[in-house]
Amino acid sequence: SQDPSCTQRHGRRRKNISIGYESRHGEGAEQGLSEPQSPPWEPRDWRLHLERIREMRRSRDAPVDQMGVDKCYDTSAAPEVMRYQVLLALMLSSQTKDQVTSGAMQRLRESGLTVDSILQMDDATLGHLIYPVGFWRNKVKYIKQTTAILKQKYGGDIPRTVEELVQLPGVGPKMAHLAMNIAWDSVSGIAVDTHVHRITNRLKWVKQQTRYPEETRVALEDWLPRDLWRELNWLLVGFGQQTCLPVNPRCSECLNQDICPAAKR
Repeated sequence: SQDPSCTQRHGRRRKNISIGYESRHGEGAEQGLSEPQSPPWEPRDWRLHLERIREMRRSRDAPVDQMGVDKCYDTSAAPEVMRYQVLLALMLSSQTKDQVTSGAMQRLRESGLTVDSILQMDDATLGHLIYPVGFWRNKVKYIKQTTAILKQKYGGDIPRTVEELVQLPGVGPKMAHLAMNIAWDSVSGIAVDTHVHRITNRLKWVKQQTRYPEETRVALEDWLPRDLWRELNWLLVGFGQQTCLPVNPRCSECLNQDICPAAKR
């Protein structure tokens, strides 16, 4: 598989996807016509799907609950250092299991994880500390480049908009939305990773099947109430790690088996 950050850097192929969505609002409203508005599209049984997934996730014992990015930073550090550590954990997490990301962050923190310490660290040491995260050689390069930008442009802090975050080397849309959520306590959008992408397509929470996580994010935000956006990533990542697996999903253990369009019955 290919490092998604590489895809974004070289030609930004995924950014070129043209996504067409139907307008929720009827044409002709401006002409003063009083045609009845059709209700906005929403997936069948989605509230019941959600309720049952919450029930399955109630024990909070998936890898993301113990070792997710929000558990990887030093809560006693200065606020800007905490935010930097959140961003670094997100960069390391791409194409990498939570257990591996958590181990790498622990080693980095033991060496003192700040903007200045990373800028002073040579590439070989940084590589040794983060190995075996996925695409670790690329991540050494991206971490160094991004850290230098944070020092020069943001006074050692991280940007506070998605638009600025995705301009940083090695930072994609999912990481940017999670950084806004965890580091800045702001809901800017739904963070769609491989689990959220896979599960929402299986449940038909998208009007038409989507090919890329960013396409899925746009489709979900078109109908899902905004007060559920923050919860969705945590909820579905853990569900995807434990039950709705990429290969051989455990449908027989799933409370949604009777109403899931993709369930093996």
